[in-house]
Amino acid sequence: MSRPLGAIVDALGGTLNGSCDTVVDRLAPLATAGPTELAFIAQARYASQLQTTQAGVLIVPVDMQEAASQRGACIVTENPYLYFARLTQWWRSEHEVLAAPSIDPSASVHPSAQIDESVDIGPFAVIAAGVCIARGARIGAHAVIAADATIGVDTRLYPRVSVGERCVVGARCVLHPGVVIGADGFGFAQHQGQWIKIEQLGAVRIGDDVEIGANTCIDRGALDDTVIEDGVKLDNLIQIGHNVRIGAHTAMAGNAGVAGSATIGAHCTVGGGAIVLGHLTLADGVHVSAASVVTRSLNKPGHYTGMFPIDDNAAWEKNAASLKQLNRLRERLKAVEQALAQALKDIPAP
Repeated sequence: MSRPLGAIVDALGGTLNGSCDTVVDRLAPLATAGPTELAFIAQARYASQLQTTQAGVLIVPVDMQEAASQRGACIVTENPYLYFARLTQWWRSEHEVLAAPSIDPSASVHPSAQIDESVDIGPFAVIAAGVCIARGARIGAHAVIAADATIGVDTRLYPRVSVGERCVVGARCVLHPGVVIGADGFGFAQHQGQWIKIEQLGAVRIGDDVEIGANTCIDRGALDDTVIEDGVKLDNLIQIGHNVRIGAHTAMAGNAGVAGSATIGAHCTVGGGAIVLGHLTLADGVHVSAASVVTRSLNKPGHYTGMFPIDDNAAWEKNAASLKQLNRLRERLKAVEQALAQALKDIPAP
């Protein structure tokens, strides 16, 4: 599992201070890394840990080069966090052993499916009629791809992923276990006390380089498609409603939810547990704090928060009770202002 520093720098660049032959056994957190392990320091506020970490090799920014070199081997780069991200990808590619592509005998593949010979399909996967799977894709055990769906180049579906009929997943995507793409959206019309189902006739279109966390669900559109653009990153347990559109390179943390027909722009972030109500629009570059509830469209980029701050429960209950009185207090204040204005008018001129 070890790799020499020279191989890392040859692959990823950066300035090496130290021997190319120094061997790294694993990548590790700064606080727990040992003498044969590599860690990174991304920001100046962690500079004090240069003297306390036991890491054998550090990735550091340019302004820490001198101090880091005095303690031992280091790789100097403009953006250590980005360097470390690419290092993790390289490290996995170097160590991950993938079996030669094959179609497991237990898999069910419809004769009309178009599957490149380089595709790997795991046990008990189901590939329905008209499915098109491009080269290099890997389909995990018990995954289900419904009729006329398309899976792009080098995309990976982990076990128990479900891709609904006519849905499209782009190139180099990663769908983690339990992801459901193209379930019916939540659409019903009320009639005489009953709910009448609105058939969901659209699909889901997912762009390239999208990663979707475990057990996340993306509903198909009612008429038009639900759209996830290139580079979007979705965490685990996220719900995306029907006809939602999420712009390129937006990221959302776990347990977030987006109601139907909302539009989220490009390069946005949505914190864990946050909710975006239906039919709203978030402009490009909007950042929503965790646990916020977005109840109106946000038409300018920026950081938005909508939550009641956590507090001691007794204090919270008092504050909540006070909030209930705000409208009554507002009306009383308006009445006082009006009375004061009238009284000033009634004062005779000198």
